[in-house]
Parts: sequence; structure tokens; C-alpha cells
Amino acid sequence: MRIALIAPLMEAVPPRAYGGTERVVARFAEALSARGHRVTVFANAESRVTAELVVCRDRSLLTDDRLTEGMADQILMLDRVRRMADRFNILHFHTEFLHFPMFEGIAGKTVTTCHSRLDYVGHARFFHRYRDFPLISISDAQRRSLPHANWAATIHHGYPLDLFRHLPGEPGNGSGGYLAFLGRIAPDKGIDTAIEIARRARVPLKFAARINAFDRPYCEQEIRPHVDGRQVEYVGEISDAKKSEFLGRARALLFPIRWPEPFGPVMIEAMACGTPVIGYPCGAVPEVIADGVTGRIVGSIDDAVSALAAVGQLDRATIRCRFEHGFRATGWPRRISTSTDGFSPAAKLRARNASLAASLRARRVARCRLPASGWPCVPIRPIPRPGRTEAVQAETRRGCHDDRGRPTPTASGPTPDTISMF
Repeated sequence: MRIALIAPLMEAVPPRAYGGTERVVARFAEALSARGHRVTVFANAESRVTAELVVCRDRSLLTDDRLTEGMADQILMLDRVRRMADRFNILHFHTEFLHFPMFEGIAGKTVTTCHSRLDYVGHARFFHRYRDFPLISISDAQRRSLPHANWAATIHHGYPLDLFRHLPGEPGNGSGGYLAFLGRIAPDKGIDTAIEIARRARVPLKFAARINAFDRPYCEQEIRPHVDGRQVEYVGEISDAKKSEFLGRARALLFPIRWPEPFGPVMIEAMACGTPVIGYPCGAVPEVIADGVTGRIVGSIDDAVSALAAVGQLDRATIRCRFEHGFRATGWPRRISTSTDGFSPAAKLRARNASLAASLRARRVARCRLPASGWPCVPIRPIPRPGRTEAVQAETRRGCHDDRGRPTPTASGPTPDTISMF
């Protein structure tokens, strides 16, 4: 088949360091090309893919020091895809939902993988309006707020088996003797909670993370005072090539997320290195972590500290094995092909009838349905410190909970500017 993959313009495909969606697109291109499909990737000029590349911007938005906001470039890219649509059998979008109005006439030729949270006000009406677009979720938890959307499949993220290494002979507690945090510094990612877990456990914490300009006030006032190079050490952003060493020698990866994470690729990166994960039960975490096998799912800082002894007893070879059987990228092309086959009128009619029947059944059992938010996020108070400014308090409220542990509906997103700190 001739398949177009449409990527965000924020990062290169794949990204040099931090970046989830663009890394997924790169792996899709590699795996689909290996199976003989003719793949074209629409992305920025910094991308390096094993497929034909259509350059839609001269550089990634996150590395562009010029004044830019990105929307114009995104629309121009979608316009270019639309004009080239006849060349492809499938248009696979990873750019959220901006393309829906432009591609409504050929919705059956598209598939859209949702990479973000979907519990925003207005999403239900939006997806009902554009219900002809087939959707792929990256976790079952991501679907809970939109149970009646046109879901074609849930496909978890995955990685090639040789991308990350399990270090043979690594002891249960990790030879490095530290806890790891990997991702982005932001209130909703729980870095302050990870610091507190490490402090109470009296175990050093090393964190490798991106710092976006939008998160700078939070980082300066809430995180930087704890970074002393001994108990808490910032190692900067790291590439995939360095993750095996960083994660493989850690006692555990801390993932105290406080928002409904749609997937969380860092969890399976740790599992690929044989490293257990200690995570909070928000979003997709219970789908990814096998509690007591690949890590522990905990509900508080005290529970996380107690879990450190338990995860030290987990077999790291088994954790790696669970990654190989559940999250390797080789299964993606087959599942994508299965999910996008049968877009003929008859197949779509059968799917619509099945969807209607499911909707009627769902109404009968609506009272038994889980809350729309799925797994409840754990109320977490930030580390108390004197002199917290109103700006930082407002920054903290961007996560699932405010500074008093109360749920908030808003969420933060990536910004085009990054900074280096520490």
C-alpha cells in the first residue's frame, strides 16, 4: 500500500532527544517500509526517516529561534497533503484534529492516531460532528471520555527490540544506586513528587528532562533549589543512545504522573532496559505496568517509598521479556493494516450499524460505567516551601490538581521555546 504519515512540525522525526509523537511516527515509517509498503512522511527538514520525506518546514518549531507560532505552517502542510491525497491509499494523521474539516470528503481514506488527552469540554460534540473519521487510541484509558467516537483500534506504543538494551547481570536494585526520572519538567509530570520520594527514601535521584520556556517559573522556584548534584542531580536531555545506560543502572523509574497520561512511552523504555517502574494510577499507567511484575502502582509518596524494597526483588529479565511480548514495534504494521482495511462502503455500513448497536447497549448500562476521567488521579500536594509566588501557584494549577490537591480541568502542552538550566 501507499501510506502517508503526517507528523507534527514541533520536532524532527525522530527527535534528537525529548519527543514522543515524532518518535512514534519514525518507528511507524521504519516498520511499514520493512514490510514492503511505500511510505511517505510529511514533516520538517530536520527529519531523517527510512521513507520518502516531504519537507513542509525548513526547521522544527522547537529549534526555531525566529518569531513563529506554527499554525500557518501546519495548515500549509495539511493543504499540501490534501492536494497529494490521490497518490495514497491511506492518510495516517498524527497531528491531532485540525485536518478534519479539510479532509471530510475523504474521511474514509484517513486514520487518525490520537496522542493527547481527550477529556476536554467540547470534544464530545466535535467528535460527533466528525464521526466519519476512523480513530486509533494509544490506550483504552484515553477512550473513556469519548466512548462513542469512531474508534478503529487501540494500539499501544512500541519500540524495536534492539533500540534499548537490558544490561545482563544488572542486580535487582541497579548498580547505579539511584532513582531515575525521565521526561519533561512540568507540574503535571510530577518531578517535585519524585524529588520528595527520593528524599524520604534517602536514595539519590537523577533526572533527565526537557525544560520548556513555559515551565521556567515553576522550574526555577520549585525544582532548582533541590538540585545539589548529590541527592538530586540534573543530567540534561538525553538521546535514545544514552537511555539504556541511564535507565538500566537505576533502581527504578519514578513516574508519579498527575494528569490522565494517554500512554507514557518512558515506562516501556524503562521496561525495555529491564528497569521496574513505580507509577501513580493516572491515565494509562495501569494498562502499561503489570503491578508486581514490571513495577508497582502506588497511591501516595509513602506507598512509593515502601515499594522501593519490593521492586528490588523483581526479576529484570522478566521485565524485559514483558516488554518484548507486549510493546515491541514489530506488531504495529499488522495492526495498522487490520485497523484500516475494509473501508469500502459495505464495510463502513457494517461498522456504522455495529457502532449504533454498541451505543444503544452503552445507554442501558450507563449507570454502571466508570467516570469519564477513568482512573482517578491522586491528589498530591507540592513540596511546601515558604515564599511561593502567585505566578508559581498558578503554574502548579496546570496539572490535574492545584496546590491544595484539588482537581483542575486544564492541562499544559508543549511550547515552541526551550531553555537549558542547572
